[in-house]
Amino acid sequence: MAVELENALALTDLTRKFGEFTAVDKLTFTVPRGSIFGFLGPNGSGKSTCMRMLCGLLQPTSGTARVNGFDIQHDPESVKRSIGYMSQAFSLYRDLTVDENLSFFGGIYGLSGKRFKECRDDVIQWTGIENYLDRRSGQLSGGWKQRLALAVALIHQPDILFLDEPTAGIDPVARRALWDLLFDLAGQGKTLFVTTHYMDEAERCDLIAYIYLSRLMAMGTPAELKVLPEVTPPGSKRLAIATAHPPAGLAALKQQSFSLDSTLVESEIHLLCQVDTSQELIRDILMKAGCEANEIRSIEPSLEDVFVTLTRRLASQ
Repeated sequence: MAVELENALALTDLTRKFGEFTAVDKLTFTVPRGSIFGFLGPNGSGKSTCMRMLCGLLQPTSGTARVNGFDIQHDPESVKRSIGYMSQAFSLYRDLTVDENLSFFGGIYGLSGKRFKECRDDVIQWTGIENYLDRRSGQLSGGWKQRLALAVALIHQPDILFLDEPTAGIDPVARRALWDLLFDLAGQGKTLFVTTHYMDEAERCDLIAYIYLSRLMAMGTPAELKVLPEVTPPGSKRLAIATAHPPAGLAALKQQSFSLDSTLVESEIHLLCQVDTSQELIRDILMKAGCEANEIRSIEPSLEDVFVTLTRRLASQ
């Protein structure tokens, strides 16, 4: 019982098949209460299917999961009442005003009278949508649509919030503002289960699970994932190289036998190479390519390096 109280979610061999196809394969992990949990993986890896099961919308083929202490197989209605869900695509009623959407979904969650008014006022104030209450939701900008979707997901004050790529398609300012709201929620003790393809958002998570082809491949904090031996294999090192002509430098380095992987990050070349590769050799190669190296320094892998490396490694097996 104590373990259940510590964990907002607990999965044991959770599996879902569609005929002969296995969409989710024996996922086992726990998510501590009050954490921001990042659920990452390529498209088609099983993230959405897993989320649908955890939200009580899809029965597993085998295995178990508990959400807020409720069994997703035997008590899916309690699961649904105890969570909030925010989808990637705007799924509220576009012809209804902001206030009408709040009233409609508050009623779905069984809120009425004084209780509804208190919850409504809380989410309006918290998301800052009071100036848009009479506007049809379909007329809102992308950022304000997401704030409304977040308000609806939270109106019944759930302990866990599932967010499926919540910032996809909105501008950087709105994305930052939405994450500020999510940090505020986490500070209040809410558990956030987030899928995203943005690595800067993954960096903000307390814990990350990475799934590939339906199976859990890695799990840990961002710092723990970056030091996995598969990411920077023994006998290799990572370098950042600044040059006046990065594309030409990248092309030259890709042809070298010591180059294990390379890419451009902003205006620098990021190179994974054999550990005995000297800076003098790299400078000489770049000089011959007409792009002198201005700076070469050692770097740690980024989360993007982690997921690209793991995906390539798994795809080649």
